[in-house]
Amino acid sequence: MRDPHLPLTETVAYTLLALVEPGHGYAVMARVESMSDGAVRLAPGTMYGALENLEKQKLIARMASADARRKVYQITELGYQTLTRDAERMAHLVSLFELTRTQAPQKEER
Repeated sequence: MRDPHLPLTETVAYTLLALVEPGHGYAVMARVESMSDGAVRLAPGTMYGALENLEKQKLIARMASADARRKVYQITELGYQTLTRDAERMAHLVSLFELTRTQAPQKEER
C-alpha cells in the first residue's frame, strides 16, 4: 500500500529532521536553514502552518514546555518511520542514478 505521506517535500523532510531534537518554531527555522546550507529558508507563517499540518498528520507532537509562550515540538515515531522510508526511497534513486553515470550522454563535439 502506498504511504500517503510520501514523497516528502524538501521542506517537510528538513522540518522532520530538525525535530529529531525537540524545538520551538524559531529554533526549527534556524535548524532547517543551517542543515540545508541556506537553501531552505522558512518564513514564520510558513513554519507555523507546516508545524500545525505535521501535528495533524501525527508526524510531530507538541511537548511540554517550561515557557508557556513557546510551543515545543518533536518528531513522533510515525514521523521518524516516514522520514526513514523517504530517505530509503531517495537512497534507492541515487543508487540507480550512480549505475547510469557511465552511460550518461557525452557532450557532442563540434
